[in-house]
Order: sequence, then C-alpha cells, then structure tokens
Amino acid sequence: MTLFKKKPIVLGDVEFVAMLAMMMALQALGIDTMLPALGQIASDLGTRDPNDRQLVVSTYLLGMGIGALAFGFLADRFGRKPVLLAGIACYCALSFACVLAEDFGVMLVLRFFHGVVSSAGGVVANAVVRDRFEGDRMARTVSLIAMVFMIVPILAPTVGQGILLIADWRWIFGLLAGLSGLMFVWTGLRLSETLAPEDRQQLQPRRIAHNFRLVLTNRDALGYVFGAMLVFGGLYGFINMSEQLIGGHFGQGRRFPLIFGLLAVSMAATNFINSRIVERFGARPVSHVALLIFVASGGGQWAAATFYPDSLALFLPFMMVNMALIGFLGANFSSIALQPFARIAGSASSLQTSIRVGGGALLGGIIGAAYNGTAQPLGAALFLLSASGLLLVLISENFRLFRRRSAKIELV
Repeated sequence: MTLFKKKPIVLGDVEFVAMLAMMMALQALGIDTMLPALGQIASDLGTRDPNDRQLVVSTYLLGMGIGALAFGFLADRFGRKPVLLAGIACYCALSFACVLAEDFGVMLVLRFFHGVVSSAGGVVANAVVRDRFEGDRMARTVSLIAMVFMIVPILAPTVGQGILLIADWRWIFGLLAGLSGLMFVWTGLRLSETLAPEDRQQLQPRRIAHNFRLVLTNRDALGYVFGAMLVFGGLYGFINMSEQLIGGHFGQGRRFPLIFGLLAVSMAATNFINSRIVERFGARPVSHVALLIFVASGGGQWAAATFYPDSLALFLPFMMVNMALIGFLGANFSSIALQPFARIAGSASSLQTSIRVGGGALLGGIIGAAYNGTAQPLGAALFLLSASGLLLVLISENFRLFRRRSAKIELV
C-alpha cells in the first residue's frame, strides 16, 4: 500500500505525456501486436471460418467499451491512481491467462475481459488530463499524448510478426504481461493523485443517474460523442479486416506490418500537427475541416474500391488520408465533448468512452463481418458513417461550423 501513500510528485510535461501515452498504449498493444497472428490463433484454437479470426479483436474492443462505463465512476469515487493500478494489475493477469488458452471460445471470453480492464488506462488518463487542463490546452495535451501513443500501432505489428519468427503467438501475450507489469511499477512510484478530495463523488444510483443525464443531454457534447463513435466504427472495421484485406486480397502478407505501420505514421504525424495548431485555431474549426475532408476521402475510397477493386495504389492513398484525419478528429472531439464536465470528468469520460469505443466496436464488427474479399464494404462504411457523423456535429453546433466558442460548464 506504500505506492498509494508517497508524497505528491509533480511530473514534468515530458514524463506526464509519456506516462499517459503508455497507459493508453496498453490498449493498442492488446490489438495491434496480434494482427499478424490472427490466422494462427484461430487455426490453433479450432475455428475454420476465415472471418472468425476478427473476433479476437472485436471482442476485445467491445470489452473496452463496456469496461469504460465502470472505471470513470470508480475513479471519481476512489481517485485516479488506485483505480488505474487495479486496472493495470488485472490486465497483466489476463494477459497470462490468454497464454494458457486452449479453446477459441475461452480465448474470446478472456479477450473480452482483457478489453474491459484495458479501458482503465484510456478512461482514467483522460480524466487525469482534464484534472490538470481545460479547453484548447487540453486538446493540445491530448494530441501530444496521442502522438506518442501512436508509436505503438506503428511498431506493434512488426513486433508481433518478429515474435512469430522465433516463437508462437502465445509469446505475444507474454510480452503484454511483462510490459503491463513494468507500467504498474512506473505508475505506482511516480503518478500522484490528481482528483481533489472535495471533488470525489459518491457511488449512489441517484448520483450516477444524475451524471448520466448531464452527459447524455448536453447538446454541446452529444454530437461529438456519437460523431466520434461513427468515425471510429469505420476505423475499427478496417482494423478487424486489415490482415485479410492487405495480406489476402492485396497479396501483401509479408509487407503487412510495414503497410499498417505506414498508415499509423500518418495518424501520428497529424496528432503532432494538431498539437501545434489547435491552440491557435481552436479544436472546433480544426476538427470541422478534418471531418469535411474525411467525408470526401471516404467517398473516394468507396468509388476506388467499386471501380478499381484490385488497385493497392488507389487504396493506400485514400486509406492514409482517412487515418491521418482521425489524428485531427480523435483528440479534438474527445476534448470538446469532455469540456462541459469539469467536476465529473471521470464519469463523463467513462460514459463518453463507452459510447465511442463500445458503439464503434459494434459497428466495426458489423463492417468486418461484411468483408467479401474486397475493400468495398470498408469504403462504403467510411463514407456513410463519416457523413452521418457530420450531420450530428452540425446539430450540436446549430448548423454553424468553424466557430471558436466555450462550452457551458455543467454545475453538479
């Protein structure tokens, strides 16, 4: 218990960003390191339907969305640090459990709960940032964290494939267990509690329902929460089918980690750009421009997949643009949606993350299941979902885009 009782430590900006980025990176590692191994996992554990391999990813994502509902409320009641440490410890234990799995159904159950506990990192990290910053400064910090965090999907598939060259897929889960153990020690020794004692919330059904109502009836936030859910649904659909699409349809199995990493680089680059420009131009104008371009690019992706289905030269540029634009949308949408909820940042982050990730995971699973050997289902989803997201943002903004404005703060 000494980890909880050390004197407060004021982290420098570099360590603060790096620590929160690695908290979030544990989530991504649970997906991206095993993308090259999905076929082997499904085969070794006894499933034959080629699309079933996607369930190893989609059940994890669904668990992330459901788990997000709990951790924010717990962090508002008991503090950020103890909840975060508990989540990391459970992540480590479930990683070891996945090493021992001998049945595909058992693996899916473990992956679901693996995703549940992984959500602690993302939810609590967002609440920690909200405790320290607000407005465009918060969006800038989230972008910096996302930029560092994006190193993971750039490198993770290569790491996973490298492990497969010398060992079997179980060692990938062993790596996750080891990294989460190191993260537990770093967080326990260096992170100080950021939630003021007077801001702690009681875990009362009436209070939880009240906080839910605030989050779900705030017009400033709602369009951005569900708009992000739709955009991320398209992204998760791509992640679910990426190994089959790039490795199978386009015949780039050996180059899959390189291609996936290249697409992730575009997201990292735009997160860095966003961190440099968002305080100058504002989170709303930047994200509105990005969303409009995303709709156009998604339409181009759909057209390319329809009329030139075998052209990797067309698929990659459109996909790179779409992934890059998420670098502008993710951090800014999250910051805008969380801005009205200063005193219940954990609860708001919890519910919003659950909607964004859980809803996105369901949509991504539907898109992945529609995989038919071409990129056409993905292109259609990217266009239709982003266009729907644009409509929701328009409703939140009273059909007036590109304005810089402060959200009304909810009083609890």
